[in-house]
Amino acid sequence: MTRAFARCGLAGNLFEYPELDQFPVARTIRINKFFTEQGICSRREADRLIESGIITINGRVAKLGDHVEPTDIIAREGRVIPWGKASLYLKYHKPVGVTTTSEAHVPRNIIAEIGHHERIFPIGRLDKDSSGLILLTNDGDIVNKILRNEFGHEREYLVRVDRRFDQTFLDQMSRGVVILGSKTKPCRMTRVGGDRFHIVLTEGRNRQIRRMCHALGYRVIKLHRTRIMHVTVEGLKAGEWKELEDQERERLLRAVGRHDERSIR
Repeated sequence: MTRAFARCGLAGNLFEYPELDQFPVARTIRINKFFTEQGICSRREADRLIESGIITINGRVAKLGDHVEPTDIIAREGRVIPWGKASLYLKYHKPVGVTTTSEAHVPRNIIAEIGHHERIFPIGRLDKDSSGLILLTNDGDIVNKILRNEFGHEREYLVRVDRRFDQTFLDQMSRGVVILGSKTKPCRMTRVGGDRFHIVLTEGRNRQIRRMCHALGYRVIKLHRTRIMHVTVEGLKAGEWKELEDQERERLLRAVGRHDERSIR
């Protein structure tokens, strides 16, 4: 699995150090790992900051290889960096055959495939027989704000069906198709070949695209999600994942009415 850290800066605001009784069990880790666990930067970047002499531990200038625990006060240029779980937002290029579930007993479940050291879970689903972009997080508050249909967040797919289609098919799909007892919302359709099209949805019913095509007499033979909101799968090979880049993360949080706790305020 490929793991890539997004580049990011340290928060510039002054934090109040949390009460020590929040950490009943001391856990000693290397200082550079502290930075990655807080979602601040990669270990390599942390080492650079430490070597520059701007990081302190309990008022003492930190050295490479130092260990810290939750009773230690770590600061950058006098600004305290609080202990605690940082919010993670990952994007993953799911291959066909991986199941979007957090249940450990399911073979090739998405959590085991990614192998992240933090407890994360997928935002929404993508069929086992489908491939493409899926987002994962440890931030439970954001999930419904992305998935709820009334928010109308876009999801884009590249689809191939079992035979050539005409303009009537595109028009019917774009106007909405009755599946599961009700009509789907209007969507954007663009032909990209005789049997392939792009579709942009603003809702997420169970196996929606496959059911829409089936209702019109077509069978989906390939379905690949390329985009969720502004986040794309571009640059990720099948099976690869990475944390969202700073701009992707900030835009995602703004779209759901949140702010990035890492931003300078």
